[in-house]
Amino acid sequence: MFSTGTDVTGIDVGPTARDAAEPHGTEGLVYQVCRWCGTASFRKLLCPVCASSDLESEHSDGHGVVVRSNVVNRYSRVMRNESLVRFPEGFVYRCRIVGAAPHLVTAGDRVRPVGGMTSEAGEVVLELCDPPRISDWY
Repeated sequence: MFSTGTDVTGIDVGPTARDAAEPHGTEGLVYQVCRWCGTASFRKLLCPVCASSDLESEHSDGHGVVVRSNVVNRYSRVMRNESLVRFPEGFVYRCRIVGAAPHLVTAGDRVRPVGGMTSEAGEVVLELCDPPRISDWY
């Protein structure tokens, strides 16, 4: 099974759902909906469409679909994954995907929040719902 942190290859595999301390059900995302135009946004002070500051907070379960995935090792020797994730509420946000090797996360993969794991940088941390397809990666 995967270990927390990095393995011998220098790839950030992070914890899996089974290794997480908290059960799924308490996590999720709080996003904002504009009361004027109804646009959903995440971590914004103003509506990205009409620039209204009248935003109402809503709760999302945090499940989404990867739209774009990149392997990043900037400023360190450890590789990690940064992906654009589309949420069913209508917004897209850059998130970090853990629980699988960074190069195995592809567009179309379903993701969910990681229970009990937060990032020091304030980024949203998600994990794959299904195991990565390793038979067709080469």
